[in-house]
Formats: sequence, structure tokens, C-alpha cells
Amino acid sequence: MNPEELPAQMEERKGRLASLAKSNADLQWFLDLADHHKQALAQRDALIAEQKSIIEQLKRMLFGPKSEKLTPEQEAELAEVAGDLQEQVARPGTDSPEVLIDETESEQKEDNQPRRRRQRRPLPVELEVITTVLEPAEAACKYCGKLGDKIGEEVSEQVDLIPAKLIVRRTVRIKRACRCGCGGVAIAPLPAALIPGSRLGLGLAVFILLSQYDDHLALYTLERIFRERHGVIIARQQMVQWIEHIAGLLRLIVDRMWERMKQGDYLQIDETPVRVLDPEVKGKAARGYLWFFARPKGDVILVFDQGRSHQVPAEQLRGFQGLFQSDDFSAYETLVKKLPGVRRAGCAAHARRKFYEAALEGDRQAIWFVGRFRQLYRIEDEARDQTPEERQALRQAQAPAIWAEMKTQAEQLQPLLLPQSSLGKAIRYFLSEYAVLQIYLERPDYQIDNNLIENSIRPSCVGKRRWLFIGHPQAGWRSAVIYSIIQSCRRRGIDPQEYLTDVLGRLPGMKNTELDSLLPENWNAARAKAAPIPGPPSAT
Repeated sequence: MNPEELPAQMEERKGRLASLAKSNADLQWFLDLADHHKQALAQRDALIAEQKSIIEQLKRMLFGPKSEKLTPEQEAELAEVAGDLQEQVARPGTDSPEVLIDETESEQKEDNQPRRRRQRRPLPVELEVITTVLEPAEAACKYCGKLGDKIGEEVSEQVDLIPAKLIVRRTVRIKRACRCGCGGVAIAPLPAALIPGSRLGLGLAVFILLSQYDDHLALYTLERIFRERHGVIIARQQMVQWIEHIAGLLRLIVDRMWERMKQGDYLQIDETPVRVLDPEVKGKAARGYLWFFARPKGDVILVFDQGRSHQVPAEQLRGFQGLFQSDDFSAYETLVKKLPGVRRAGCAAHARRKFYEAALEGDRQAIWFVGRFRQLYRIEDEARDQTPEERQALRQAQAPAIWAEMKTQAEQLQPLLLPQSSLGKAIRYFLSEYAVLQIYLERPDYQIDNNLIENSIRPSCVGKRRWLFIGHPQAGWRSAVIYSIIQSCRRRGIDPQEYLTDVLGRLPGMKNTELDSLLPENWNAARAKAAPIPGPPSAT
């Protein structure tokens, strides 16, 4: 080997190793992404399996031994309930466009029911398109040597991904000094920074927020991703400090959202437990609570607290006048007594669930109540897309008679049941909540249940399974603030990444009087108003 060629060969080998390392990092990134989707599919499969199990149990009740046969009316009710569950199982798991899925012949054969072959969906038009044109290797004629005429082309498409990368965004401010002897120096002002004195860029800040609170990745996982795939060490403690500062900025928006929410007269409330690493509780995680306050189809506000007493919602609802909807938790009953001008509506989903559980335990009489709740929800499905006046008229025409029939049946059965039996508990709950369960009939904007806010709880519950716990009691408010922003955006069809990128870019330099334009309910309209109106093309 020529010694003079050795340095060049060494550099070439270093380049190959670097390229190989990058390929391995990209491969790991795709493997992690595949694992994430695998977990999501596993959760969906588990839900489907649970619903199928319930269906099979209902079928056994319907078609079991003769000694367990139902009356014809019960059989009809049970068949309808099973049909509803079967429809749920058959629904697609996501509303997003499926651009990568082709149904194979084997998948078609697994289903005994004939169904239409699923067509490949067109690619979203907003995706960037990178075109590669391939010429045939031997395009020139072997006889005359001329390039053949183009007579057509064949196009194939694949959805690909360009992995994210970290960059350094450098800002250079030119300083100008006057030579006349006045001593004047001019320099452009430094743009408002998200965190003064920090090297945290806007894009990285949004990525960290959404990774933890929307994708539910733990910070130690993010730390590993930055180290292994980007070769940059960003410590968890540093990310915690960044998140705390950003949550402090976003809290200004959430406080304003809460003020506007309390100006209305209808809210829904619920709570969910979350584990907290409290240094004062040795050897195990303490329990905290995320409280949810929401306006149907509007903003969602989360509040973290270590307790579950009525004092938490009482403090939040101070100044609120109107109706809140919840389950029968004693803290909510205390609110009605403590806060003047506040009353509670019940949740039909909670009442229906108790009868449903009784039916699954084999109580035939519970099936009748499940069927009546089914009729009430069919009314809501029919009224959902109607005008408020039509919705109110439909409810008043059909629902009161069903509620009265259920009450009569419950009062007749109650003396015949053991108080601690499943059906006895369901009827006791129903009769104690009967008056507040019907409050939704007063106004067309009232909901029959609390399911809208329970749907808002699900993302945080997914997060609890991923990041396991809140690291410290004082960190709970940060999670509550960021979840409030993300869930309120999603309810309004706003992309959280687009929203946070715009808002965090402007928020550090804004006045408090300008905050209303950044609220999720005003954000789209404010951006459209601020966008320049294109003028007519200039003559050339």
C-alpha cells in the first residue's frame, strides 16, 4: 500500500462509517415509529376483543339453555343491544385518511360476510412531492443512434418520510458606527426570545411539548432520542425547566380561556386520578387528580390538585352562575349547597352503565332498562344535526314518556330487589338521580350525558400509561395547562403544532390586552384577519 494514499483511504472509511451510523440511526427511528403504531393497534384490538366478549355474553343470554330463556320482549331488546355493539366493533378505528393500506385477498377471505373491497385513498394534496424521472438505460436506437420520441410515462407513488433534524439558527446583528465623530452606533434590536438567554429554539420547544403531552413520550425517552439519533445531549432537567417556563406563558392564555368559560351558564365537570411522586410519601406514588371543566364543543380546562374534595371545583367555579353537568360524586352535590346560583344536571351514561353491568351479570330485568336508554340515545342521534328548535321539539315529543315509563318500572321493582344486588344499586341510582337526569330536556344545547368531557379525559389517561406519573406535586399545574391548550385546539379542529408554533412565536412580545386574539376560539379568525389580502397582478 502506498503510504501517501493512506490518509485518503482513512478519510473514505470514516465517511463510510459515518454514513452507516446515520443509516442505523434512521432505521432505529423507523423501528420506534413502527413500535408506536403497534402499541396503538394493540390498544384498539384489546377494545374490540372486549366488545366481542360482551357480544358473546349477550348471545349466551339470548340463546342459552331453555331454563334461562328470555321473554320475546327481552329477546328483542337484547338483540338490539348486541346489534349496537356489533356496529361499534365494525367502525373504523380512526378518522384519518388511510393512504398506505391495501386490503389483501387473504384479509378478504377471513371475513365471512361479503364486503366491498377497500379502495386505496388518494394522497393528500398538501404533501410535498419530490419527483424522480428515470430514463431508460438504452433509450437511443441501436440502429440509427437517435433518442426515441416520448410516447407516454408511467407514474408510481410512495409515501416517504424525511427524518427530523436539529439545526442551529444563528442570528447576526450588524453594528454600524457613524464616522462623523458623533459616536452613534446602530444595531437591530434582538427579536423577542421564547426564553431570554436560552438556546431553546421555537421549533424544538414545540417538538418537546407535543412529544410529551400529545405523543405521551417520557422525557427520558426524548433524552435518548436526541442523544442517539442527533448526537446532541439535552438533559431531562433542562427540558423540565424549559417546559415550566413555556407553561407559565401559556397559563396566561388558559386563565383567559377560563374567564370566558365562566361567563357562560353551562359547564361539564369530571375528574380522573393520576399518580404523583411526592417526596413526602415514602416508598410509593401518591395520588393526585386532574379536574376537567369544559363547555360542550368548546374549550377544555384542566386543573391539577392533590385532593378530590369539593374545594377544588368550588374555587374554580367562584363567580359562575348556571348549570354544571356531572356524575353523583358527593363533592358535586356539596357545590350546589355551597355556591348560590349553581345547580347540577345528571349524566345518563352513568345511569345506563349500571343497568348494563347488571344485564351482563345475568339479570334479565335490567335488559328492559338498557333498551329504554337505547331509545333515548336514538332520539339524540336523530336530533344531533337538526336546528336547536327542531331538536327541542323532538326531545319534548318523545323523551318524557320514556323517562316516565322507566321511573314507573323502577319504583315497582325496587321493593322486590336486594339493595346490594347489581340491579338494586342501578335502580337506586336511577331514582335518586331521576330529576337531574331530565334537566337536559330544558334546553337544546344541554347534553344527555357527560361523554363529551369523558372523551377529553382519554388522552390524559393514555399519557398516564406512557409517562406513568407526574414527577412532583408542583409539576401538576404544567401538565394541566399544556393539556388544556392541546385538547381545546383539537376540539376546534386546530392542529396543536401549528397553533403552538404561531402562539409561542408571538406571545413573549405581546401585551395582556392582546391575548384574546391567541385564544383557540379566536385564533383562526384572527389569523385570517391579519393575513395580507392579495392585490391584482401588476401590469408588466
